[in-house]
Amino acid sequence: MTRSRRSPKLPTWLQDTMEGPRPTKCAGSELKKTPIDIDIESYTQPFLNFISHNPTVFHAVDAIAERLQLNGFTKLSPREAWSDKIRKGGKYFVERNDSSIIAFVVGSDYKPGNGAAVIASHIDALTTKVKPIPTKPTTAGYVQLGIAPYAGALNKTWWDRDLGIGGKVLVKDSKTGKIEPKLVKLDWPIARIPTLAPHFGAPAYDSNPNPETQMVPIIGLDNSDLMGDNAASTPATSRLGGVGAFTSTQPERLVKAIAGQLNISDYNSIINWELEVFDTQPAQLGGLDKEFIFAPRIDDKLCSYAAIEALIASTSTSANPSESPNDSPSSPHSNSIIKIVGCFDDEEIGSLLRQGARSNFLPDTITRIVAAFYHPNIFENYLPDLISQTYANGFLISADVSHAVNPNYLSVYLENHAPRLNVGVAVQADPNGHTTTNSVSTAFLQRVADKCGSVLQVFQIRNDSRSGGTVGPMLSSAMGMRAIDAGLPQLSMHSIRATVGDKDPGLGVKLFKGFFDHFEEVDAEF
Repeated sequence: MTRSRRSPKLPTWLQDTMEGPRPTKCAGSELKKTPIDIDIESYTQPFLNFISHNPTVFHAVDAIAERLQLNGFTKLSPREAWSDKIRKGGKYFVERNDSSIIAFVVGSDYKPGNGAAVIASHIDALTTKVKPIPTKPTTAGYVQLGIAPYAGALNKTWWDRDLGIGGKVLVKDSKTGKIEPKLVKLDWPIARIPTLAPHFGAPAYDSNPNPETQMVPIIGLDNSDLMGDNAASTPATSRLGGVGAFTSTQPERLVKAIAGQLNISDYNSIINWELEVFDTQPAQLGGLDKEFIFAPRIDDKLCSYAAIEALIASTSTSANPSESPNDSPSSPHSNSIIKIVGCFDDEEIGSLLRQGARSNFLPDTITRIVAAFYHPNIFENYLPDLISQTYANGFLISADVSHAVNPNYLSVYLENHAPRLNVGVAVQADPNGHTTTNSVSTAFLQRVADKCGSVLQVFQIRNDSRSGGTVGPMLSSAMGMRAIDAGLPQLSMHSIRATVGDKDPGLGVKLFKGFFDHFEEVDAEF
């Protein structure tokens, strides 16, 4: 399949979303070219836009790709050789399944075997997915849609929310015969999962409703059965596209809505799709002084956003990220390492798929980067030795959101391990190996924080509670790379809407950029 070319001129909403904040230079930076500092608060509104305009994992990855291209990154095809494309000082990215993305910058003084500064996060979020054949019989005049929970979604926070539908649609070009993925977003309130009023007694207070029968969204009305039409009680399967067509298995009104959004007149050209149901309420500022961000899908588009912005900021000497970076020897990316950010899909369900962090995506990408600069006649080491050196000389930040302290449940938090909003990234510790954090990696990141003026917090779960997992252990064990788990704290993890501080996106960018800027000098201390 081929992917549609992105237009060189971005739509207005995407320009607003992905233009990004303007970094500010450190005091005294006019005396010498040093890595630029960032204005923490300038990342708040761009993050709100990113969350609001990109409700599915496919939209989020596509928006990141647009942002990277706007800042001089070149897209690489995993199906082609990279040896003639990658250059020292170059900036690149590669996608997998349209739902995972890895961006990297090769230092101007890089040579095979040197280290890699890696930040890995996950860009998927708890959601609900439309079933392959989502048509359901009309019940009591309601048209309903078959959906399935992704990870821990369809919990009680999904009741009575305004839900839209969006995702990836595979469309066959009638002229070329090629099948191309296109993104669709029906972002008005289409679906709702209604609660039962408390007047009905015990069923209304059931803490474990059946997700198959009691959490089915309503998407329309059909009272034709009152007119004696028995067809209303049968599944409203579409006849669009004819017998055997994919669209003939889908709800007719949904097919028409999606075709209308994509300007498709031939329903047979819709080959298949992957759709999610999402909260349509936009991300917004809250609190008396607007010091909160209330938003959907924070876990973990927040750390993914901060890591990508940090990579962009660390490789530009311009105060305007939309301008071409200076690739002179004094540029921030004139160094001897590889800087990498990986945003992976499927973390919430175990990372076992090809686009997940447990796949070969990151190790394979690093191998291909090293191989692009490997010349047997020049280097004494074999390529596998150089790859192992790269891992040994590298360092991984597993960036996943952490738990912020909840003032109404202080007793469930471990004393001195309760991160606050708008303070900084929290190092996540776990004695049972659910995170990668140890004394060396904590000391390493603390030195980075000292150098860039960031504050590190610490989180660890109580002995009588269950710890969550991250992509850190699976990646660091696969590569043997030093690693730490550290992410921004949030309230209401796994709720359909969560809360962070208005400065938290910028605080994440500041620390992650400091990691890229100061990696070599800090690494030399260890």
